[in-house]
Amino acid sequence: MSDSTPGLNSEQLGAYFALMEVSSLLQYAVDEHLRADGDLSYVQFQILARLVDAPEGRLRMTDLADGVVYSRSGLTYQAGLLEKRGLITRSSSPDDERSVIVTVTDAGRELIAHVLPGHVDRVRQLLIDPMADEDIATLSAVLGRVRQHMRAIPPRSAKPRAKRDRAT
Repeated sequence: MSDSTPGLNSEQLGAYFALMEVSSLLQYAVDEHLRADGDLSYVQFQILARLVDAPEGRLRMTDLADGVVYSRSGLTYQAGLLEKRGLITRSSSPDDERSVIVTVTDAGRELIAHVLPGHVDRVRQLLIDPMADEDIATLSAVLGRVRQHMRAIPPRSAKPRAKRDRAT
């Protein structure tokens, strides 16, 4: 850290570590439930849930990657696993041959409907129940501002790909 970069004070550091720990603990518990109840990873659940919520149950692959904050290659791999299970389909976009459209199938909708009640119970038990209504409103406002600030940076899908040096 350079001298011109201010460090974090103890309160800021404590907030950062608490956020990271809560996030990790919640994601671990949710992931554990999704694997046991639906044989889904957390990112696979996010993909299916976003598709179920999307108009006509379909999204462009790049929009999906930006929404779930996942790499293009990682999303392609996860989509392949979901497609093999018959939970989604992938097809070329009629508007842009470079784009891939991902669509949730009826089986994907059924799986989300199956795992969602347990998912909601786990989130409520671990995150919502320990807070008062005012805490939830405050947390939502604060995290909403932070998310908006972080999302103002161009999405990963819009960033140029890193160039590799190739020996000739």
